[in-house]
Amino acid sequence: MVISPKVRGFICTNAHPVGCAENVAQQIEFIKSQKATLNSDITGQPKNVLVIGSSTGYGLASRITAAYGYGAKTVGLFFEKPPTEKRTASAGYYNSAAFEAQANADGLYSKSINGDAFSNEVKQQTIDLIKQDLGKVDLVVYSLASPRRTDPADGTVYSSVLKPIGKSYTAKNLNTDTQVVGEVTIEPANEQEIADTIKVMGGEDWALWMNALNDAGVLEEGCKTVAYTYIGDKLTKPIYGDASIGKAKEHLDVTAAELNESLGVDAHVSVLKAVVTQASSAIPVMPLYLSILFKEMEAAGTHEGCIEQLARLYKECIYNAAPRLDDEGRFRVDELELLPEMQAKVEAIWPQVTTENVNELSDFAAYKAEFLRLFGFGIEGVDYSAEVSPIVDAQFG
Repeated sequence: MVISPKVRGFICTNAHPVGCAENVAQQIEFIKSQKATLNSDITGQPKNVLVIGSSTGYGLASRITAAYGYGAKTVGLFFEKPPTEKRTASAGYYNSAAFEAQANADGLYSKSINGDAFSNEVKQQTIDLIKQDLGKVDLVVYSLASPRRTDPADGTVYSSVLKPIGKSYTAKNLNTDTQVVGEVTIEPANEQEIADTIKVMGGEDWALWMNALNDAGVLEEGCKTVAYTYIGDKLTKPIYGDASIGKAKEHLDVTAAELNESLGVDAHVSVLKAVVTQASSAIPVMPLYLSILFKEMEAAGTHEGCIEQLARLYKECIYNAAPRLDDEGRFRVDELELLPEMQAKVEAIWPQVTTENVNELSDFAAYKAEFLRLFGFGIEGVDYSAEVSPIVDAQFG
C-alpha cells in the first residue's frame, strides 16, 4: 500500500515503516558522529541499560545514545500496536523494530518487550530477561508517557488530565488542524483528578520498578536511574509546571530522594527542553509556544531535538563528575531554552501572533514537520509514493 499520514488533531493514526526506520537511522548516525565527544571527560559509562518507555521521543533517544554512544547492551520496554495486512503499526513499533535490527546487525545486544510496563507480569518478564542475558543493569531510564495506568495492586484504572489548579486558565492557542490562532479556556482540575494524574504520571511506578529490580538482585551497586520531566517558564508553567501535570512531576522529585535513601542508587529527575512529542502535542498552548521557540532557537543556533538533548544529558550530567544540577538536585539540559534573552524573545512575540501572521512570527512549518517525523513522514530520502508493506518482522518479547 501507499501510506500517507492520517492526522486528527494532535494524533496521527498511522505510521510509515520505512520513514520510521530512516528517522532512527539518522539519530544513530548523529550519535556515531558524536562518539568521541561523548566519551571524553566522563566518569564511567553505561554498560547494561534498561529503558522503560523506549519506543519514541526521549526514551528512544536514550536507548540510541546508550548503545551507539557507549556500546551498551540495552533492554527496551514499550506498549505499541503491531501491524496487520490492512493497518500500519504504531510509530513506536516501527522505531523499535528498526533500532533492534540495526543494533543486532552492528553487533550490539538489544532485546525488547512489548507489553504494559505498569503490570507486574512485564516487570517479572524483564527481570527474568536481565538475569538470563545481562546479570545486572547499571542504568535504568524511566521514560513512560501514558494517559492511563492500571494499578497492579488492585486493577484500578487511573486517567491523567491536562488541567490548571485552583482556577480556570485562558491563553492563546494554535489549532493545528485549522491553523487558527484563538483562545482556549481550561477549567481547573478537582482534587480527585490531581490525585489520579499523580498516580499515572508521578513516581509511583518508577519506585515499583526500582524496588522490584532491587529485590530481584539485578541492580548493580551504585546503579544510576533517571526519570524525565519538563518545567518551562512563564508561558508554559500555568498549564504544565503549575498544573496537574506539574503536581505529578513534583512527585518524581520526592520519589528520586526516596530511592536514593532506601536503595542506595543514584536517582535523579532530568529536566529536558520542550520538543515535539505525541504527549506535548496534546497540551494546549504548547504547539504555538514550540513554533515560536523553534524559530528563535534556530536563529540563535541553539535548537536541539531529542537526540541532541540526550547526548548532552549523558555527557554533561549522568556521567559527569560535576553535573549541571539545580537547587532541587535535578539534572538540567534545558538551560538554552530558558536563557532569559531567549524567553524574552518568545514572550515579546507571543501577544503579537494572529491567524494571519502565525507563519511569519513563528515557524509553524517546522513544528508540523517535526510532528510528522514522529510517525515516519517527511523524512528526506524516503519515497512516499512507493508501495510498501505495513508488515515488519520484529521478535519482541
